[in-house]
Amino acid sequence: MSPDSTCRICTGTVAEFVDLGTQPLSDAFRLPEDTSEEFFYRLAVGVCGTCGMVQLMEEVPREKMFHEDYPYISQGSAVMRKHFQALAERFLATELAGADPFVVELGCNDGTMLRTVAEAGVRHLGVEPSGAVADMAAAAGVRVRKDFFEESTALSIREEHGAADVIYAANTLCHIPYMGSILKGVEALLGPSGVFVFEDPYLGDIIERTSFDQIYDEHFFLFSASSVDEMARRHGLELVDVERLEVHGGEVRYTLARPGARPRAEAVAALLAEEKDRGLAERATLDVFGDRIRAIRDDLVALLRKLKDEGKRVVGYGATAKSATVTNLCGIGPDLVEFIGDTTPAKQHRLAPGSHIPVRPAEEFANPHPDYALLFAWNHAEEIMAKEQAFREAGGKWILYVPEVHVV
Repeated sequence: MSPDSTCRICTGTVAEFVDLGTQPLSDAFRLPEDTSEEFFYRLAVGVCGTCGMVQLMEEVPREKMFHEDYPYISQGSAVMRKHFQALAERFLATELAGADPFVVELGCNDGTMLRTVAEAGVRHLGVEPSGAVADMAAAAGVRVRKDFFEESTALSIREEHGAADVIYAANTLCHIPYMGSILKGVEALLGPSGVFVFEDPYLGDIIERTSFDQIYDEHFFLFSASSVDEMARRHGLELVDVERLEVHGGEVRYTLARPGARPRAEAVAALLAEEKDRGLAERATLDVFGDRIRAIRDDLVALLRKLKDEGKRVVGYGATAKSATVTNLCGIGPDLVEFIGDTTPAKQHRLAPGSHIPVRPAEEFANPHPDYALLFAWNHAEEIMAKEQAFREAGGKWILYVPEVHVV
């Protein structure tokens, strides 16, 4: 176990509670002929004894994760497209209903949320450092700035466009270790009565569901209402609302504002009290979480080896960033999982990070159907299983590992 590290929020002491081993970059899908050295780092998680923020013990340089060839696209899921459209419509009806409103999205990806805003003729700007997805957003009519968001970026945006009524981020803020610069940027760009709204995987759901694969290089922070409340306070902002979300395996949408600018919703106090009752950031809770992770690891490997001994074909479904944590923690390779089917062209005909399991077009999943499918994209299980009914009708069975290893 490594020495304690320093909290990126409050400079308190971060004590490690689980080590998920040596891991590759979660989105570094390699060409089969690529023989260059693969980047690995130690994926371990700790909790700050002062502010309660759960965070990675080691930081991966941002340029290694978010770059021109970043493969994730928001529009890949129909559920997420509907999710972002509904939120955009809510913003348009509330926060963006005044005179000449302005919204900024941090990490806008392919512009799925901002397209609805753009179509309504509302001033907007997406800030996205990953070039290929930023180009997709621009092609869809979204105004994009190819950049990382930090204090200097925010000052430049405000000078050109004025203050923002809404600053929004989805599955982005938890990626950013340099939180101080981000929140200084938010403070600089946000209008007097504006809101900073962000949604990210929720620590409470990760622990309850033992969804340990939500822990990977891009997820530097695992937020809770209590740690976000403390983080906001330390940076001159106030947590004024929280909303539980079912997307991506369980998230919370947090709303921050300038102190006194908005009344605090009752939902905040309720979630803070729930977290205190659960002992969410207490060491005993986190140690039990670590024990459950190790049990899943052992059970999943045992099942896959048993199926291999029985001559069964097992194929992965969804070459997600999360799958890198699972395959590398468990030592799962092409000997146990033949290939992973995925709909993202940028990942197809490549090898999964670390494990080097081949990634093939989703169409190959049914050519012919395997006996078992290991569902890495378990957070889209309902959508995927409805789409792949022919697999079940052919006698196929799904393997899931959240909240425990089980066969459907």
